[in-house]
Amino acid sequence: MLADVDGPVRAYAWVDLLPSTRRLDPVAVGRVLARIHRVAVPATEPIDGWYVEPVGAAAWEDLVGRLAEAGAPFAHRLAALLPEVLAAEALLAAPTELQLCHRDLWADNLLRTPDGELVVLDWENSGPASPSQELALALFEFGCGEPVRMRTLHEAYVDAGGPGRLTGPQDLTMVIAQTGHIAQTGCERWLAARDDDARADNAAWVAEYLDEPPTTAVVEAVLRAAGA
Repeated sequence: MLADVDGPVRAYAWVDLLPSTRRLDPVAVGRVLARIHRVAVPATEPIDGWYVEPVGAAAWEDLVGRLAEAGAPFAHRLAALLPEVLAAEALLAAPTELQLCHRDLWADNLLRTPDGELVVLDWENSGPASPSQELALALFEFGCGEPVRMRTLHEAYVDAGGPGRLTGPQDLTMVIAQTGHIAQTGCERWLAARDDDARADNAAWVAEYLDEPPTTAVVEAVLRAAGA
């Protein structure tokens, strides 16, 4: 909740929550996202590059080289995936229709209560973004790569009045850019780690990206599920 009391103030309330899972009810996820997007707060400030800009070929190649030299156990997997990563990054496009969005709506930030309700957490990263691109992120995260789940979530979102619409590969920009930067950060933290526990933690973070990267084939699957 936001209120203007001599400046912006964010109020919180305590709620009991269940562990994170991507396999939430897709209908409930679609409806929650539609409710968020129906509150169309204009956003005119610049878009953070984290959500729209590529890591880029030069940065990826430099990173892969340093990981290989340091003996990172996942370096060869990242090197093999790099052509697909760059092909996906070529699809990125800055959105033109902006409003205030959550921008961090991964499974860790959309949790169930014991009675089955959904709670959206961590609004600290909210800012200007495209509802369509955030819808694509939800389809990627909570659709779990399954056409029926993605289609069900999309239909629930549209039926609940959500304004976002997927029309082409550019609508996967938030997914591709954000996951790429998350993976890059995990790699840099692995390189900077001073103990085995820290390296293992960051290797697991990178593995999430390597196990399910947003390739061009994934982009096409999401668009098909959304009827684009």
